Amino acid sequence: MLRSILKRPAVIAAAILCALTAFASAGRPASADDTLSIVTGAPTSGLFDLIEDVAAGAGFYKAEHLNIVKEFSSGAGTAAQLAASGKADMCVLSFDPILIGFDKGLRLQAFLSRQSRYSYMLAVLSDSPVRTLSDLKGKTVGEPTFGGSTEALVRSILGGAGLKPSDYDITAIGYAGANLAAVTSHHVDATVDIFSNLMTNEMQANVKYRIFRDPILDSIPNVGWAALPSVLAAKNDAFKRFSRAIVEASVFVRADPQAAAKIYLQAQGKPFTPDQLAATTHIVTLLESELPASDPGNKRIGLVSPRNFELYSRTLVQYGFMKNTIPGNEIATDQFIAYANDFDRKTVQALAHQMH
Repeated sequence: MLRSILKRPAVIAAAILCALTAFASAGRPASADDTLSIVTGAPTSGLFDLIEDVAAGAGFYKAEHLNIVKEFSSGAGTAAQLAASGKADMCVLSFDPILIGFDKGLRLQAFLSRQSRYSYMLAVLSDSPVRTLSDLKGKTVGEPTFGGSTEALVRSILGGAGLKPSDYDITAIGYAGANLAAVTSHHVDATVDIFSNLMTNEMQANVKYRIFRDPILDSIPNVGWAALPSVLAAKNDAFKRFSRAIVEASVFVRADPQAAAKIYLQAQGKPFTPDQLAATTHIVTLLESELPASDPGNKRIGLVSPRNFELYSRTLVQYGFMKNTIPGNEIATDQFIAYANDFDRKTVQALAHQMH
């Protein structure tokens, strides 16, 4: 009888989820779910909502006794202001507005990363005559928005190659499709964009890129969750459990990209085809090196390093985006990381495979 039950994937998945729930609840008195509100730095759901979709769809929020309320906004700056004014418990966004806003009194603190490395990179088409960064002397680089913090990446990476700002031009070209059009039409010689946009362009437009990453910034994740220090303190236990649910979801995504892609597509609320599932699975697989659990055995998944963020603020000061370097522990905290990573990875991985 037991053997026949264990052959049924749905039963196994339910058993695994029960085990996760029991583990998360151990040592914690039964109570109603805690509600946490999130405002995102984007107007609609997208691929980088993947981890949160998995945290909900695979039952990790439920296992941690959390009720997550999510709203969208017009951009990262708006999301930061909403969280800073108490309109939401936290925001999920590119951290740049938090750092740049520090000079103006914005006091949000990053506590969990949604990536394992810096989100932006410089790229040229694979058939471009630009083979090294120094080849961009006298060329034009496109960035998403003029004067944005991505310009610090351009200055840093090309400065490391020995180029001065007067050696090249920078122009705004937008994101995604607009970014691609500017490159393929040779309006610009190089572009700055995020990895998922570049990979989507490769799949949909049959282009290939040569990618350059900044050796200093690349190890600094600059996208994730942030909140007011007072809110983190007042809802400390709920934020600990939220962080664990996100790290568990990250390990789930790394263990089985197809299971994660299926949950993501289901969260969009529309029917999807096998071809759409295959394409989304491919993108999720390509993102493995970018997402938090790029190394699923790492016991510090989701870390936002105060030391690295102080270094990042110094880079932004160097290129004129901020006035003063920020002490790392004022802009970032690692207080939840040990708790967030304290779970059985094999149980999460088994759940992912059963939901394939």
